Order: sequence, then structure tokens, then C-alpha cells
Amino acid sequence: MKRMAFKMHLNEGQKEEYIKRHNALWPELHKLLKEAGISEYSIFLDEETNTLFAFQKVSGEGGSQDLGKTEIVQKWWAYMADIMRVNPDNSPVSIELEEVFFME
Repeated sequence: MKRMAFKMHLNEGQKEEYIKRHNALWPELHKLLKEAGISEYSIFLDEETNTLFAFQKVSGEGGSQDLGKTEIVQKWWAYMADIMRVNPDNSPVSIELEEVFFME
């Protein structure tokens, strides 16, 4: 199992909406993430910079950022595009982070 982390950017004043939408995560998206081998998926917010920090454990080949060709992920991206920084295809501007320390 590998660990992956990445950061994204939330638009100013959108914390509550971001939380609301994730608390009501679509069941079909949840199922897709689980089927792709993604577990222990957490997202943290640095309110000072509006930086979102995401962490996930992955048993498959890729992570959640590799599911962008699926219809449900594209719909989720479009749903989230008004509250976070996105690319022209509505995917979140996402920067993968290098793991530099791990303690078990």
C-alpha cells in the first residue's frame, strides 16, 4: 500500500460549502474511490492560506487524481469548480507532494 499526498486551493470564504459538499459525497463517487483501491482519504484545510492538503492510502496503481476520465469524477469536478482553483477541464489544480518522512 502506498501513501499519496497532494495540495489544492480553496477559494476565499468557501470552507463551509466545501465541507457541506464533502459530507454529502455522492455514493457512486465513494464506490468508485473504494474500487480504485483508495482508503483513508483525508483532506485538511490551512485557513491562513486556503490550502487544502489531501492524504490517501492507495492499494491500486494510481490515486484519486488518476480517475479523471470517468464520468462521475468529471461531474464532481464541475460541481466543485465554483469553490476552488481549477484547470480548464474543471479538474482541481493539484500538486502532488513528495513524502520526506514516515513513522510507523
